[in-house]
Amino acid sequence: MSLFRPFVPVIAIAASTSLAWGHEFWIDPEDYTLAPGDTLTAAIRVGENFKGSSYAYIRDNFRRFDLAQGGDVAPVEGRIGDRPALSTTIDEDGLAIVVHVTRDYDLTYSSYESFVNFVTHKDAEWVIDAHAEAGQEGVAPKEIYSRHAKSLVAVGEGAGQDHAFGLVTEIVALENPYTGDMGDGIDVQVLYQSEPRGDAQVEIFDRDPDGEVTVSTVTTDAEGVATVPVTAGHSYLVDAVVLRRPGDDVAEETGAAWESLWASLTFAVPE
Repeated sequence: MSLFRPFVPVIAIAASTSLAWGHEFWIDPEDYTLAPGDTLTAAIRVGENFKGSSYAYIRDNFRRFDLAQGGDVAPVEGRIGDRPALSTTIDEDGLAIVVHVTRDYDLTYSSYESFVNFVTHKDAEWVIDAHAEAGQEGVAPKEIYSRHAKSLVAVGEGAGQDHAFGLVTEIVALENPYTGDMGDGIDVQVLYQSEPRGDAQVEIFDRDPDGEVTVSTVTTDAEGVATVPVTAGHSYLVDAVVLRRPGDDVAEETGAAWESLWASLTFAVPE
């Protein structure tokens, strides 16, 4: 028997099929702590500083949308236009993990300066040099991008452990924020192609109970691990971005010079 029972609203709400680029992408649960039998409701958001628009459930816009708990993994079912994108009843106690991977999107930078500002913000200045070495200095490039998001929700006691789901890039919580000792922060590991991503910038968005957001960064060690400082009663979005050259076939088909892969993880720390 499935652990997850979709909640189907009476009215489906239409929404745009596009996602804004250059902003964070995250899964935003309405409540990070639930009782067994409660409905897990979560929005798919795009925005800045942990604030953004909610996007609808549109099947063509994602490669993967799953809900995992214990040893069970099930696809998130919905109707086109459902917003929030996730609404399902969870009957079992334990840590629930939402996984969402978008399709590829593409864009052309509005200016060379906006390209430089973005890669600098993401601590990837090497891209500027590589762009110049390819004879493209001063040229605003075309890019493809995709999002690879996860969220941790406690059901009942919330016991359980996050793990890798085989995403091309992802952030794994090495501790359970709902059951572990968070006094010294929470350790996370950034993976790329299932391998630790060392010396990677992790951006942290810390939202307090009043909705105020503080932004900071940490850098992973050689094992791809970084410690995120946390405070009880706050919720968190952490993200890390891979910049790379697209494969030859993709570059030829799309005309893109660069590809960005966005990993994010959301969770809360209980009082």
